[in-house]
Amino acid sequence: AKKTKVTKKKITKKPEPEIKVGRNDPCPCGSGKKYKKCCGRSK
Repeated sequence: AKKTKVTKKKITKKPEPEIKVGRNDPCPCGSGKKYKKCCGRSK
């Protein structure tokens, strides 16, 4: 059996809570979408 090296990468999908983003501002995740249509939508 092969051993697979597992590397932990920090992947952030949501912006940090201390960053204030308006609902119509570009999403800080870098998608280019508005925050309300991207990470800011309610689940």
